[in-house]
Amino acid sequence: MEPREENSGSSTNNNLQTNEEAVIKLMENIDVDISKNGPIDVDANESGPEQEFAQEVVKKKKKKNKSKKKKEPLEQTDPPSIPVIELFPSGEFPEGEIQQYKNDNLWRTTSEEKRELEQLEKPKYNAVRQAAEVHRQVRKYIRSILKPGMLMIDICETLENTVRKLISENGLQAGIAFPTGCSLNWVAAHWTPNSGDKTVLQYDDVMKLDFGTQIDGNIVDSAFTVAFNPMFDPLLEASREATSTGVKEAGVDVRLCDVGAAIQEVMESYEVEINGKVFQVKSIRNLNGHSIGPYQIHAGKSVPVVKGGEQTKMEEGEFFAIETFASTGKGYVREDLDCSHYMKNFEIGHVPLRLPTAKKLLGTINKHFSTLAFCRRYLDRLGESKYLMALKNLCDTGIVQ
Repeated sequence: MEPREENSGSSTNNNLQTNEEAVIKLMENIDVDISKNGPIDVDANESGPEQEFAQEVVKKKKKKNKSKKKKEPLEQTDPPSIPVIELFPSGEFPEGEIQQYKNDNLWRTTSEEKRELEQLEKPKYNAVRQAAEVHRQVRKYIRSILKPGMLMIDICETLENTVRKLISENGLQAGIAFPTGCSLNWVAAHWTPNSGDKTVLQYDDVMKLDFGTQIDGNIVDSAFTVAFNPMFDPLLEASREATSTGVKEAGVDVRLCDVGAAIQEVMESYEVEINGKVFQVKSIRNLNGHSIGPYQIHAGKSVPVVKGGEQTKMEEGEFFAIETFASTGKGYVREDLDCSHYMKNFEIGHVPLRLPTAKKLLGTINKHFSTLAFCRRYLDRLGESKYLMALKNLCDTGIVQ
């Protein structure tokens, strides 16, 4: 038996020990009661150290459980319905694939001054990443539901409504950057169905699904191709690999024509057999990628997908959409369909309008789209009607393109 000093302190310790044992027994009962009968109410009129301690422990448990619940991250629903901002409560959004500087630009990675300047751009980059995360989640969902037999207009409206939810659409601050392009087969780009269109997606179709998101005018423009028939897989692979090559070649001071040459080299190294006939895949020489500015999808510079062309360089701070277009035809497109995309001219100043309906429609465009692209379905959604003459007038005067 260990020696023990006999004093008042030891007596206090014994009392504490007794109280603790009583509390433990009481808490055992409380735990049982909670599991069987739900939360219990401790009688406020009862007193005693055991009771007070028990009340305190119950309160702490409740607080602990609440804090645990708060820490659990939200998961996106299926179909997606939770705004992306709620999935990332810190306000920091995922980075995409980072392409490291190379050759003469390596100093940008080690320069303290350049790193400091990069920090100043973080809010803009984060806005772009938010728009990109919305795009990624919508893209993933739409891929999972696409199947032959769907109406093209239903595909577009499902996609666009999902964007609106996930981006927390808020006028010009957050929303859709341009109409969903769902061009089929020999139509290369920029076709979206107008209201009432009955076009159906078929098993042997090749569909280019192109849509954009924007936060504070920072636009993300990305597309993917869908083909259900595996016969077209080499065509899709050619486009994917060419696009990946273009992204890797891009960088500060890179000549745009060099990006185009690299894209063409990869693209035209592929062949595809369609119904027993072999075709060389070709780059469409009169379609390009482009620079992107705030609220401006085409900001002035073009990124070719073939060699040759201007010696224009990419510059620091610019944003680009690297777009590739693969074809089994002549590698050249022409405009021969009705216009379905519209956009207010970014450069145009004040133009007097005589037609009252044109003035009214321009007011709607300025309020809801500014210089972002739109389509007739978007005007229909806003409640506009009998606007075709007014829209034609705006196009004829050069206000809308």
